[in-house]
Amino acid sequence: MTSRAIISDVAPRDGLQSIGPFVPTETKIALVRALHAAGVRRMEVGSFVSPKAVPQMADTGEVLKAALALEGLESTVLAPNRKGFEAAKGAGAHRVGLFMSVTESHNKANVNRSCAESFADLSAIVADAVAAGMKVRFNLSCCFHCPFEGVVPERDALDWIERAVALDPWMEIGIADTTGNAAPDQVARVVGHAVRAWPAPDGSSRMAYHGHDTYGLGVANVAAAWEAGCRVFDSAAGGLGGCPFAPGATGNVATEDVAWLFRRMGVETGLDWAKLLAAADLAAAVPGGLPGGRMRAVPAARKSA
Repeated sequence: MTSRAIISDVAPRDGLQSIGPFVPTETKIALVRALHAAGVRRMEVGSFVSPKAVPQMADTGEVLKAALALEGLESTVLAPNRKGFEAAKGAGAHRVGLFMSVTESHNKANVNRSCAESFADLSAIVADAVAAGMKVRFNLSCCFHCPFEGVVPERDALDWIERAVALDPWMEIGIADTTGNAAPDQVARVVGHAVRAWPAPDGSSRMAYHGHDTYGLGVANVAAAWEAGCRVFDSAAGGLGGCPFAPGATGNVATEDVAWLFRRMGVETGLDWAKLLAAADLAAAVPGGLPGGRMRAVPAARKSA
């Protein structure tokens, strides 16, 4: 192993947010603990949003409290606005995840604001979060394809990435394939440009890639982002996920599939394969979920555990 990828599991948040029946808090905490036992050291554990808008996330405070008790785990909480940020800060989240879309149609559907309005509000939150000593992830949705506008011009995505990176020299930028309809060459160009043009002050990459597997290209797009210089990747155990405001989008690329990809490429992830499969099985068994991914169904892969 000569290189390392950081996998941030988003199953407790992105994987569960669209499920209809409320997932018991104990189940969410059990999933967080199982992923931690498998070696996951970055996790998106919930979001401080309106319980009316996203009922599944109403217990984020309780899940976060359990996550903060796990040694070495960096816990991220998503926040759509200042109220969510203040809640995340007050609850002790290590990192706050902010988000907006690069397309007007999806941003309006997702947060009922124009892109300019979202960016103005989020810019002020970034400044306050950094001043408070919190880590920040600035997520940009629909960087490759929009459910309402189709394929996103690469220049449009790069313009928003450039605006985001200017807010803070160290802030991590999440480049998201929200609909799972990106193509590997498109991912390579957009992520590669961002990695080369806007590194952190120490020269390291500050880009993260968030992919879905709607069209079966999730793992290929992760590989393209890796080759382009990205080193942080979002995925969800069991392939759970889907955006309620992106019609047709299905689960995140499965953590176990991404882990196997990197394993075959000789890239270290720090994950225990057998324990990761156990966590993925737990995620896939959540009632109401729509699991995805391939590796859980490959006998040879299970045997290798």
